[in-house]
Amino acid sequence: MTPLPVIRNRVLDRIRNALPSPRAAVCGALLWAAAMGASALVNLLLDDWVTPANIRFVSLLYAAGGALAYPVGLFLARLVSLGRHWQVALAAAFVCLLTTTIGFTGGLFALQYRSYYAQWHEPALTIAWSIQFVHTVATAFYQFIVLGIRLYFPLGFIALALASIWFARQQR
Repeated sequence: MTPLPVIRNRVLDRIRNALPSPRAAVCGALLWAAAMGASALVNLLLDDWVTPANIRFVSLLYAAGGALAYPVGLFLARLVSLGRHWQVALAAAFVCLLTTTIGFTGGLFALQYRSYYAQWHEPALTIAWSIQFVHTVATAFYQFIVLGIRLYFPLGFIALALASIWFARQQR
C-alpha cells in the first residue's frame, strides 16, 4: 500500500504541472474573451436585437464569462490530459473549455438576473430569501442554457474547435 505522503506529493506534482503559465493564461483569456464576445455580438447584430446598449451589455457579459473561464478550462484540460495521447488532449480541451465557458457565463448571467429580481425578494439571509435565491439562480441557468447558448453558434464553436486543436498540438 502506498503511504499517504507519497500520494499527496504525486497529486501536488500533477497539479503543479497542470498549472498554465501566467502568460498563457492571460493571453489566452484575452483571446477567448474576444472570441466569445464577438460571437455574441455578431449573433445579436444579425438578429437585430433590442437596443445597442443591451447588445453591448450582453456581448460584454459573454466576453467576461470567456475571460474568467479560459484559465480554469485550460488548467482542467491540462490536468486531465497530462501524459496522455493527443486525442485525449483534444477531447479534454473541448469539454473543459466548453463547460467552463458555459458555466462562468451562465453564472454571470445568473448574478445579473438575480440583481434584477432582488427588489421583489425577502430580506437577505432569511429562509424565504434563500428559497427565492436558489429558484432565481436555477431559473437563470435554465434560461441561459435554453436561450443563451445559441449565441455561441457558429463563431464560438469554431473558436472552441481551433483552441482545442491548438491545445492538443501543444501537449505533444
